[in-house]
Amino acid sequence: MMGRTHIIVGTGISLSLLELGGIPITVPAVAVALVSSVLPDIDEPNSLLVTRVIPNWLLRIVQIALILLALVVGFYGIVRYPWNWILAALIATVSFMPSRSLRQWIMFFIGLGLIVYGHSFHPWNLLVGSLLILTTLVPHRGLTHTLYGIAVWTFLLYGTTKSYGDAVWMAGGLSYTLHLVADSLTNRGIRPLPPFKWKIKFKLMSTGSKQGAWVEIFFIGVTFIIAWLSFSPLFL
Repeated sequence: MMGRTHIIVGTGISLSLLELGGIPITVPAVAVALVSSVLPDIDEPNSLLVTRVIPNWLLRIVQIALILLALVVGFYGIVRYPWNWILAALIATVSFMPSRSLRQWIMFFIGLGLIVYGHSFHPWNLLVGSLLILTTLVPHRGLTHTLYGIAVWTFLLYGTTKSYGDAVWMAGGLSYTLHLVADSLTNRGIRPLPPFKWKIKFKLMSTGSKQGAWVEIFFIGVTFIIAWLSFSPLFL
């Protein structure tokens, strides 16, 4: 499904279920549900989540910085000729990578930077840094689209946000789960328990197709109906 559909369905249904369960909804819970609805796609550099965190204008800045760095290394590098220009050429080559590959490199080095320099955020710098590095190495709909991913994310939320009440970790866990449920409706489906190869796929749609658009509209409509049934008593 498209990122915007994941946001609407994941956030809307998860918050509706909390309301129906009598669990008070807080601003942090809404924020976590919103992020969790697209978090599994962090393993796709061109996903809605990653392109918002690392937008195209930031890629252009990185590319310009790499070209300037290549020139500095070439003319003033600490290594001798011809190695200075060989190193400069390698740096310049990175700047001309496709956006998808460049985003992966940026995610990798952000993760590495958190591990090496983020000591003030220990132990979360290690967890987030390792997650960013790992997601650059696994294929799309890999580990983040499994039951393991749901368990790890929900456990992390529970351990770090329990002091804010149950709404935050429950909203995050539900929203993350709903993302995987939505992806199981597509032709590609998901592998919930690797290394086992069996998949959950209902083949109702293909993302980006006309049929897929109608399926997404249907589930968005269902989400609004559920939200109305859940929250309308508050205004009556």
